[in-house]
Amino acid sequence: MTDCFEGIRERFLLSCSMFERALNAIRPEQWVRPTPCAEWNVRQLVNHVTRGNLNYANLVEGGSAAEFLRQREVDALGTDPVAAFARSVSTCADAFAQPGALCRVLDYPLGRIAGRQALAVRTTDTTIHSWDLARALGVDDTLDPGLVAWIADHLDEIYTDLPETRTAIDTTHRFFAAARAAAAGDGPRQDRLLRQMGRAPRPR
Repeated sequence: MTDCFEGIRERFLLSCSMFERALNAIRPEQWVRPTPCAEWNVRQLVNHVTRGNLNYANLVEGGSAAEFLRQREVDALGTDPVAAFARSVSTCADAFAQPGALCRVLDYPLGRIAGRQALAVRTTDTTIHSWDLARALGVDDTLDPGLVAWIADHLDEIYTDLPETRTAIDTTHRFFAAARAAAAGDGPRQDRLLRQMGRAPRPR
């Protein structure tokens, strides 16, 4: 049986490249724009993803779930958000490239899980937030089709044994948005995945 997490570090970097593509399109006046994540404007969304990379790296280094949650909204962007994001990607990727990191059990806020599963959750989150950022800016919001297919095909494995998931009916929605109606069925795969993740893609 093939391990669905094989190549996860490369998938993480791909998800970050999509986010960075949208990040590089931000004009100065757009940092305060609203995003599909109702609680965040553009800067807050970028900070969430950047800070998340640093927090996941800290888990690999032995950080705790309590530290993760305490740092979740702390500013990580400073005066150069683009450079801060790029550094956070390198920090996270390097952490998970350490020998044994993908097998190491991490103190993730939703439960103790192996590094490879944590990075899969991170990759999924970054992919969806890439769409959020592109949508907020009004730029091309097409996601990498291979990454979309991988996430859609492996949602159960990505969130296995977590008490809250993207798709569970009884989830608390403290961490993930509730799925929208018509998440399954016809339509482009990206749109179906986005609806599962609580988003409302434009009709095509």
